[in-house]
Amino acid sequence: MTQKVKESFGSAGSAGATPPAPAALAAKVRTLAPSMTRSMQRVAEAVANDPAGCAALTVTGLAGLTGTSEATVVRTARLLGYPGYRDLRLALAGLAAQQQSGRAPALTTDIAVDDPLADVVAKLAYDEQQTLADTAAGLDTVQLGAAVGAAATARRIDVYGVGASGLVAQDLTQKLLRIGLIAHAHSDPHLAVTNAVQLRGGDVAIAITHSGATGDVIEPLRVAFEHGATTVAITGRPDGPVTQYADHVLTTSTARESELRPAAMSSRTSQLLVVDCLFIGVAQRTYDSAAPALSASYEALAHRHRR
Repeated sequence: MTQKVKESFGSAGSAGATPPAPAALAAKVRTLAPSMTRSMQRVAEAVANDPAGCAALTVTGLAGLTGTSEATVVRTARLLGYPGYRDLRLALAGLAAQQQSGRAPALTTDIAVDDPLADVVAKLAYDEQQTLADTAAGLDTVQLGAAVGAAATARRIDVYGVGASGLVAQDLTQKLLRIGLIAHAHSDPHLAVTNAVQLRGGDVAIAITHSGATGDVIEPLRVAFEHGATTVAITGRPDGPVTQYADHVLTTSTARESELRPAAMSSRTSQLLVVDCLFIGVAQRTYDSAAPALSASYEALAHRHRR
């Protein structure tokens, strides 16, 4: 058995990382805020709500405004993906300029029990749009490219997910199967682990968990990781436990849960976008074999659509 050792994981502000563009800052705050300390949340909320005002403040000034310390401000900047506070201020200035150019303000998408259906449709459509925009803005294309490269040449691909994430796992595997790759979706934790034991170098294991802390998904990914497979985590918590066993992390938008809209609905939307990006990337890399396989699958099913 080949056992890998993961040297570092988690923080978006790790050495060598590319700072997020100004447009991605608000998405980054929404994604990471739930996992921050309360003092760091105050800093993050302040820069997201008033980028122009915060861009004009020194690190001491922002610490005073948020009732925190300079160290907390710097830690928050690094968690958001910036080497230091100066870099965060530059991004804030860029975000402020974009907002002043006429971007529409955010809408309230909370759904009330007595909302007319027309309002429900409008709110859900806006929230889905925002979820997709946040996910696209925060998705690391370098990590995505590495995951695509591994999957495109994999002997076998196992995908783990339970609940709503299990549906996304099934969606990814059926896409991969239609372009001729060997892929399996596992929602049963026992079967997932027993299959993960069979993986080795040249195989790929993908864990889908919005919380980043789903034990039934983390365990098979750990086993796959320890057996030498290339591992990928699709998660809304880039600092979650699942990333300890992930060679590549693909971050989804944090779901905005309300009484009438469970978090699973928003998280599934962002997961499906990442899955589609991963699949298209693999199909591009394997086009010579993927195109004929896809055509063959359409041909095999064509008669069922003519009835």
